[in-house]
Amino acid sequence: MKILYGVQGTGNGHISRARAMNKHLKQYGLDIDFLFSGRDKDKYFDMEEFGDWRCCKGLTFLHQSGKLKIMQTLKQASPLSFLNDIRTLDLSAYDVVLTDFEPIVSWAAKFQKKTCIGIGHQYAFNYDVPRRGNNFVSSSIMKHFAPAQISLGLHWHHFNQPILPPIAETHHTNDATEKNKILVYLGFEEVDDVLQYLESFEDYKFVYYGPFSEYESHGHIKLKPLSREGFKYDLATSSGVICNAGFELASEAIQLGKKLLVKPLAGQLEQLSNAKALEDLGIAKSMNALDRDTTRSWLDNFSGKSITYPDVAKSIAHWISEKGWERPESKEMLVQSLWKSVKTDAGSKLCFNKPPVAQLASA
Repeated sequence: MKILYGVQGTGNGHISRARAMNKHLKQYGLDIDFLFSGRDKDKYFDMEEFGDWRCCKGLTFLHQSGKLKIMQTLKQASPLSFLNDIRTLDLSAYDVVLTDFEPIVSWAAKFQKKTCIGIGHQYAFNYDVPRRGNNFVSSSIMKHFAPAQISLGLHWHHFNQPILPPIAETHHTNDATEKNKILVYLGFEEVDDVLQYLESFEDYKFVYYGPFSEYESHGHIKLKPLSREGFKYDLATSSGVICNAGFELASEAIQLGKKLLVKPLAGQLEQLSNAKALEDLGIAKSMNALDRDTTRSWLDNFSGKSITYPDVAKSIAHWISEKGWERPESKEMLVQSLWKSVKTDAGSKLCFNKPPVAQLASA
């Protein structure tokens, strides 16, 4: 089976999911080509495992100081280039198209009537999951940005909907967790704002990953350039994580039992809704700004909740290898079996013993 896999490259979470999926799809002997869009090719790193991957400009949402900038996003878009990429992408050699919210392969599949399967958190919003900041523009973007004929939406809880648990591959180490070590990844915030925000918490050590060319030490704040292995090690040995309200990092933190404080990107439906869902589930605290009072309370009083998710990527890869999309009942079986395998720590009030019973929708 030959597959084209489109991956949204504006956030590293989409790429992390693609890494997990790639490993298992290859184990089932599937032939995969990758197309990434959303940033310049030289801005990607550690991409060797994706082989001779393609890069297109695609569509990128601009942000500044923790806020989504819709008007600037529209002004910098190149619609003619985007439409040309869709028009010239030949899918005739592929049996099926996979998309992690990547618009070029999604729309090309739609126009060429090729089966397209959406795998990712955004596709959970095809169903009745917690929402905040919902309006016509944001809901239209979520629905039409990267449409898929079949959706495998991912979320931290099933919310009685036919969605799947997260793909959350984590790094484990024999090194002990440092009680006062906090991992910081606030890619949508200005660096100076983050440094000023962290400065007063001198009783904690912050490992701050961001757009730094080399390691710097600012007393109790350590600045580190993006590094996949270094990041995973610091996540495994920290006691908590402060980050924007993206999906993948939060999923990994939850799986490792790290306490979590999120600051959603203002104006973005997904991140605002993620913050709401995390708080509703009692597995994180959120703040609308870089708030020191909220942070002090979280640092001193909040405890992490551990949820152990099954190997979702492996199950999806097997489902794809068996052409599960051709049998609607197989998706229901996939949903039910994965949620039954979720485990929580003894102190959690979350219940996963009853998998979703909502009727499957063709979203």
